[in-house]
Amino acid sequence: MHKIIVLYPEPVDRGAFIEYYESTHLPLAMKLPGLRSWRYTTNISPGAGGGPSPYFAIFEAEFNDAGELQAAMASPEGQAVAADVPNYATGGALVLDYAISGGSGS
Repeated sequence: MHKIIVLYPEPVDRGAFIEYYESTHLPLAMKLPGLRSWRYTTNISPGAGGGPSPYFAIFEAEFNDAGELQAAMASPEGQAVAADVPNYATGGALVLDYAISGGSGS
């Protein structure tokens, strides 16, 4: 299994971010070929030290393997998703992808 995580720092306008993200960006992301599952939140708790989180929102998606993720992002749908990010992520976005190792099922 391969996962992608997108971390979003605080945007200029939280309401505008959420409205655009939910109505426009997520529907684009749901069309990614090979997408097995996805989830997101804009409700991040303070860090373990009690300070504020450096991130406003988090998106996670899973693919069968790195090849499927790469193919999805190279597809027309993936290119549309990547091109859409500047339309709402005024604080930028940090993208991480990795193979899942270990753990247990839920």
